[in-house]
Amino acid sequence: MPYRRLPNTDNARVKALQTAYQKGKEIPPFKLAFSQNALQKVQSFLPGFEKRILEQKQAYANQVKRNKEYIAHMKKARLYISHFIQVLNMAVLRGDIPAAMRIYFNIDENDKRVPALTTEQDIIEWGEKIINGEARRTQRGMSPITNPTIAVVKVRYENFVDAYQNQKTLQKNNTRALNELAALRPEADEIITQIWDEVEKSFNDLPEDLKREKATDYGVAYVYRKNEISRIKFFEPTKLSFG
Repeated sequence: MPYRRLPNTDNARVKALQTAYQKGKEIPPFKLAFSQNALQKVQSFLPGFEKRILEQKQAYANQVKRNKEYIAHMKKARLYISHFIQVLNMAVLRGDIPAAMRIYFNIDENDKRVPALTTEQDIIEWGEKIINGEARRTQRGMSPITNPTIAVVKVRYENFVDAYQNQKTLQKNNTRALNELAALRPEADEIITQIWDEVEKSFNDLPEDLKREKATDYGVAYVYRKNEISRIKFFEPTKLSFG
C-alpha cells in the first residue's frame, strides 16, 4: 500500500501550498476538505515563502554570474604578481640588482623561489608585499622593475581585491537568504501536514483507493515502496504481439 510523503524540496512545498490555496478559492468552505483555519495559514504564509525562494535564487544567480569575472581577475592578479617576482629574480641572476633587494619584498635575499599563489589570501599577501616593497625601493632612488611595472601589477591586484570583496558580499547574501529560507521550512511542513491530515480525515469513510484519489486531488502525495512497484509490474498484463 502506498504511503504519504511530505514534500522534501522547496518547489514541492510551494506546489502543495498553491494547490491548497487554489482549492480554497474554488470550493465553498462547507465543501472544502480542510478547515478555514488551515486555509488562512496558507494565505498568510505562502506569499512570504515564495518571496524568500525567489530572493535566494536571485542571490545564488548573482553569485554565479559574477564568479566568472572574479576568477578572471584572480588569474590575472596571480599571473602579474608571479611575473613580477620572476623578473626580480632574473634581474638578481643577471647581476642588474643585488640579491639584498629581495629584502624590500619581505623575501630572504637567497630565496629564488616564486610563491605558488594558490589561495586568494596568498595573492592578497604577496600583492601587498611587492607593491609596498617596490614603493620603498623607488622612493630611495632605485630603478623600478619593468615588464611588468608595479603600476600595471597594482591595477591587476586592485581589480582582483575589488572582485574578491564583492564576491564575499554575494556569498554572504546567498548564505543569509539560504538561512532565512531554511527557517521557514518547518512552518511550511507544519501547514502542509495539517492540511493533508484534515483532507485524509474528510475522506476517511471512503474505500482506500478512492480516499487516496480524492486526497491526491488536494495535492496529497503518495508513493509506492520499491517492493510494491515490483509487485505491480509483475501483475501488469503482458501485451501480446500477433505480428
